[in-house]
Amino acid sequence: MYILMIVIFVLGYAAIALEHNIRIDKAASALVTGVLCWTVYVLGANEIVDFSSIPEYILNMTHGGSHEGKGQIINHYITHFQILEHLGEIASILFFLLGAMTIVELVDAHEGFAVITDKIKTTKKVKLLWVVCILTFFFSAALDNLTTSIVMISLLRKLIADKNDRWFFAGMVVVAANAGGAWSPIGDVTTTMLWIGSQVTTVAIITKLIFPSLICLIVPLIILTFRMKGNVQRPNRAEDKHHYISPTTNRERNIVFFAGVSGLLFVPVFKTYTHLPPFMGMMFSLGLLWVLTEVLHRAKNHEERSHLSVISVLRKIDTASVLFFLGILLAVASLQSAGQLSELAGILDNSFGTSEPTGIYSISIIIGLLSAIVDNVPLVAAAMGMYDISTAGGNVFFAQDGLFWEFLAYCAGTGGSALIIGSAAGVAVMGLENISFGWYLKRISLLAIIGYFAGAAAYILQESILHI
Repeated sequence: MYILMIVIFVLGYAAIALEHNIRIDKAASALVTGVLCWTVYVLGANEIVDFSSIPEYILNMTHGGSHEGKGQIINHYITHFQILEHLGEIASILFFLLGAMTIVELVDAHEGFAVITDKIKTTKKVKLLWVVCILTFFFSAALDNLTTSIVMISLLRKLIADKNDRWFFAGMVVVAANAGGAWSPIGDVTTTMLWIGSQVTTVAIITKLIFPSLICLIVPLIILTFRMKGNVQRPNRAEDKHHYISPTTNRERNIVFFAGVSGLLFVPVFKTYTHLPPFMGMMFSLGLLWVLTEVLHRAKNHEERSHLSVISVLRKIDTASVLFFLGILLAVASLQSAGQLSELAGILDNSFGTSEPTGIYSISIIIGLLSAIVDNVPLVAAAMGMYDISTAGGNVFFAQDGLFWEFLAYCAGTGGSALIIGSAAGVAVMGLENISFGWYLKRISLLAIIGYFAGAAAYILQESILHI
């Protein structure tokens, strides 16, 4: 059963990576994988769980400390303690994501992002590329890389008529969005997971990763500055019919845009000062924005108001993505509980060593490159399960804000840019623009890899200087 859990996880992983080939949504594969892993774990619990490792207080709570009915005690331990403990952590991530996605969709419904996009006037390719990528970089840090990539694709369609030019800009948007998301607690789901799990803190992750992340983007942009020539052709402007169905005034756009962005930026501040889980701050921001929009549109009739309400926006939320995170996090949690991840940590320790920075760098870089092939969410979740910050002992690399967690946040966040299927931002852009895997591999992948290693080198150099 122990081996069967690994087999199911690997097969589920393959189904997720080959989503477009097998034509089965990755959320379905993740949910099946997660439930099957826990099912096999429970069915094989007697041969997997070390009875002596069950805490004494749990034994006392179940059968008064008696060793009779060992199988029932183990089963009770898994179903009433282990899975519920993981469910609390998973739920906090999912509610955080739901809140963030709702806020961003609400701003978008009010055409709030036009506050920034309407100000871009240049048609020169090089200048426009720098503007779009830098804007994406900081947007991604304030919002998240998935949402930012969707917003920027919408922008590019208003700025660039030629499909090939737009595809190239879209490819660089993926690189910029992933780089921008890596250094922000709310910019990339993997950094968010580390932040929620207390592996990293707000100030530390921003100050330590903003420079390497910026290098990850700047180096490819410098290369392209010497290669790109000419101007882009603007498309003929035409208003979307939705613009007329749900009209908003400039005042309403500005209010909702600034309130939404302020709400998202408030979340890490809320966590820092209250020490409550981040999803509480996100729910608080969503509640305030909900009240604001209800008051803002209360004088309008139902038809005008319905398209601009949170209730309407909730119907647009990508629920499949939320269910994907639920499934894959459940699967990883089962391997963490059963002990496979601890065993993997031992193999990595023996292969690379984690007592020296060289080993830490090697492990993180490998995880980052792997995230280009498979989703970075389970990779980071697996790493979080392999190394426990509460028992880091004398190895400061795994303590809170330690070298391993910071470098892992960078590598997992930016490594996925190497392939278009390696990140949520890439998959979103692939779907929106119908960019092929081969086209991205030929035109963008090498630039992304160069940026990835340049940023990694910048982080290593930065750490060396700080510890001289």
